[in-house]
Amino acid sequence: MNTKLVIANWKMNPQTLREAKRIAGGIKTVASKNRKTQVIVCPSFLHLITLSSVGHKPISYGAQNVFCEKDGSHTGETSLSMLKDAGVSHIILGHSERRAKGETSEDVQKKISLVLKEKLIPILCIGEAERDMEGEYLSVIKNEIKDALKDVSQANVKKIVIAYEPVWAIGKTGEEAITGRDLHEMTLYIRKVLSDLYNQRTAFSVPVLYGGSVTGNNAKDIFSEGEVQGFLVGRASLDAKEFGKIISIVNKA
Repeated sequence: MNTKLVIANWKMNPQTLREAKRIAGGIKTVASKNRKTQVIVCPSFLHLITLSSVGHKPISYGAQNVFCEKDGSHTGETSLSMLKDAGVSHIILGHSERRAKGETSEDVQKKISLVLKEKLIPILCIGEAERDMEGEYLSVIKNEIKDALKDVSQANVKKIVIAYEPVWAIGKTGEEAITGRDLHEMTLYIRKVLSDLYNQRTAFSVPVLYGGSVTGNNAKDIFSEGEVQGFLVGRASLDAKEFGKIISIVNKA
């Protein structure tokens, strides 16, 4: 598998369009020098259309969420057609922060089907809230994958990106993030679940990313030891210089 991805999830940041343009411009500079890695920026909906229309090639743009209905009277929601018109290529789905606000596995599954039908790429987020000594957290991961991919064919699952983001690691310092060894065990488990659902060849065709307190200091060890294809980065992606370090590390690996 040669796919390498680094995805920026800006969440509800930055607070001005001017700052968003500045950060995107800085990321573009680094991405232009690291062409072996695909860089995707997922800004707020408010900033998305302006940034994508300006263009920052080779950066691609993604969305942080989408509503599970195609259209209709849904105040405050954003449809897939709107996002496609705005020029997005990827859409983050099932993020733990969305799930914490009430998003269900059924919602995630429905959104994945919609996104695939429109030939865009779903970024499926999975991750346990905590780790227990009995290994129950593995069941959480298994069920999140099975529920989300319930109606996804073998051909279509290859078009999905899986981002493993353990909730307990989000927002921590780089030193508190997962070790490369522990991450490797999890990527093997994710591929085992995919293999059971489809087959081994298909399981290894799906890119698996890691997210959760990734920094320029720990990215190298996590990437090389964890056997992932890249990162979904939150806080560090708002610092073009720090995010650039992560991109460079992945690109050189």
